[in-house]
Amino acid sequence: MLKTTLKIDGMMCSMCENHINDTIRQSFNIKKVSSSHSKGTTEIISERPLDETALKEAVGKTGYKVLEVKTEPYEKKRFSLFGRK
Repeated sequence: MLKTTLKIDGMMCSMCENHINDTIRQSFNIKKVSSSHSKGTTEIISERPLDETALKEAVGKTGYKVLEVKTEPYEKKRFSLFGRK
């Protein structure tokens, strides 16, 4: 699993977040996407690497601009009632 983080310019509200999330869901085969207008970021969880150029194009068509793309391995956090020692 991979986590791709996009730094996006132009998101101002929750409707902007929804617009970006819907565009990503429709354009790519992903597991999860979430955006934050206050942080100016979108995080995408996917099984395979996403095409950076295609990401920029898809987001660009919505009127927003991708400033940065960062991809790193993603490991699902496990829930525990007991703290780590």
